[in-house]
Amino acid sequence: MKHPDSWRIKAILTGSAGNMVEWYDWYIYSTFSLYFAPVFFPKGSYTAQLLNTAAIFAVGFLMRPIGGWLFGRIADRQGRKTAMTLSVLLMSFGSLLICCTPSFAQIGVLAPVCLTLARLLQGLSVGGEYGTSATYLSEVATSNRRGFYSSFQYVTLIGGQLLALGVQILLQKVFLSPEDLHTWGWRIPFFIGALLAVTVLYLRRGMQESTSFDKEQKSKEQGSVRALFTKHPKAVLTVAGLTLGGTVAFYTYTTYMQKFLVNTVKMSIESATTLTFCLMLIYACIQPLAGLLSDKIGRKPILTAFGIAGTLFTVPILTALSHATSAWEAFWLILAALLIVTGYTSINAVVKAELFPAEIRALGVGFPYAITVAIFGGTAEPLALYFKKQGIESGYYWYVTACIFISLMVYVFSKDTRKTSWLDKDTQS
Repeated sequence: MKHPDSWRIKAILTGSAGNMVEWYDWYIYSTFSLYFAPVFFPKGSYTAQLLNTAAIFAVGFLMRPIGGWLFGRIADRQGRKTAMTLSVLLMSFGSLLICCTPSFAQIGVLAPVCLTLARLLQGLSVGGEYGTSATYLSEVATSNRRGFYSSFQYVTLIGGQLLALGVQILLQKVFLSPEDLHTWGWRIPFFIGALLAVTVLYLRRGMQESTSFDKEQKSKEQGSVRALFTKHPKAVLTVAGLTLGGTVAFYTYTTYMQKFLVNTVKMSIESATTLTFCLMLIYACIQPLAGLLSDKIGRKPILTAFGIAGTLFTVPILTALSHATSAWEAFWLILAALLIVTGYTSINAVVKAELFPAEIRALGVGFPYAITVAIFGGTAEPLALYFKKQGIESGYYWYVTACIFISLMVYVFSKDTRKTSWLDKDTQS
């Protein structure tokens, strides 16, 4: 006999698996840029080459608001399933383009141009993925487990980074020499990402649409930007405010941290990769625990804890980390930081989904979030590298602290969305 919630469990797993593959494609750029930075740019200092690849990483973020608008509109009008299927195909096409692009030595300036084009396509895709997957996972969850189920968005988001790091470790330690990785081996993970699109397409074509979307009455407000900003301006500003500090902290301690360990702490690429992999595995495992806790005590206490701890401890943690003399010392410092950031990452998806009605939810979750991430998340890594290049690296630590403090003010003066959730109104209707 089929369990009554079997479709819900399948929906969570299917949506999460596709999300993981999409974020794998997004993160392999960052994890392998340590190898391909010299391939796409003329000779110069290693930090300058990393800064160039980081700048293109940031350019990809510029497309995220367009992706948040485009795929949010599709999700609110055509369904969450349709938007999620299209987004992952676009992401994988970008990976294939990076895989096949010749080096700077072969085609000159066209190499970084193609790299930029690929990141623009991937930015468009991932900009749409967040809002639609956050909406879908929140809508298919039961009312008393929304924090728990929606936390799997970041479990799989981190899982994508873990998969990228796992591929990197295997290539480093088992299959290829450092010379091979620098010359051609870095292309392999991008090819893997493109192939994974076939599996994701199959999984998402069999997804069941969320009941919230099925119940909607067709209206002009579905996926309307005008309706979003005129009828829900406070919710839009809340999404931007609660995202600001969390996204800067998240990209600092995940995407940028591997480069920080190599460029500042002076670890080898191999050691930094292994350490990051272990930390990300622990980080992924604690997301559901924090999500489950939010179902018990509310969303606001979890977010506020992140804001207070992040404001107080960011500078001490990053300062101590920059002077770390062993891998274990670095491990515990980064783990402490990730435990703090979990207060944001574990529940931010459900908090945003609870702010909007069904007919505009995917757009409301994805569009203002994508704008904020484009401005602050996408610039985190190049800004950190810029401070490093200027010899004032500690200035970046204070910048992260200031961003978290601004978000803390939003958490303090906002209502707990668990008690005022639009998702509950969907259920009642």
